[in-house]
Formats: sequence, C-alpha cells, structure tokens
Amino acid sequence: MKELEELYAIAADRKQNPEEGSYTAYLYAKGLDKILKKFGEESTEVIIASLHDDKEELIGEVNDLLYHLIVLLVEKGVTLEEIGACMQERSLKQHNLKAERKPIEQY
Repeated sequence: MKELEELYAIAADRKQNPEEGSYTAYLYAKGLDKILKKFGEESTEVIIASLHDDKEELIGEVNDLLYHLIVLLVEKGVTLEEIGACMQERSLKQHNLKAERKPIEQY
C-alpha cells in the first residue's frame, strides 16, 4: 500500500530530522516506552471500536494503530520490506493450523 510506504518514509525522516512541533518527533524523543504505550492504547481503541456498529470509527482507530505501528517499526529499525518478505514466506505455508492453547490453570 503506497500510503503506508509514504508514512514510513515520513516517520523515518522525522526520526533522523526532528521537526519542532512534530508529534512523530515527540514520540521518538520520549523513547520506546512512550511509543509502546501509545501502540497499546491504540490497539485497545481498535478493539473497542470493533464492538460498535460504526465503520468510520473503526477505520479511524485502525489508521491510528497503523501510524503508531510504523513509528514503532522505525524506532526498532524494521523495514516494510522485511515485513513483506516475512508475509510472503508465511503465505507459502500450508496446513499450519496450530492447536488451541491450554487454559491457564495457575496464576
């Protein structure tokens, strides 16, 4: 998706060339903990939006989640090409259904 590639390029540029007032540069300046907190927050918002009958809300929350995921990928030095290669490799697997996880019996 071209838009994700463009967003990745902008996020990578903000990491290398922080602009004052840039939210992306702010996240990088705050570090991995802040980026992970925002990613977790957006993940939860996608789950909540999925429970509502509002497609536009879900689209907006998924957009926010993808943005924070890209910031995380840039922070960790993971490229979209690497993600794509992994997707391609996994798409070749067949009959790879994993068994259900055992329930947690002790905390």
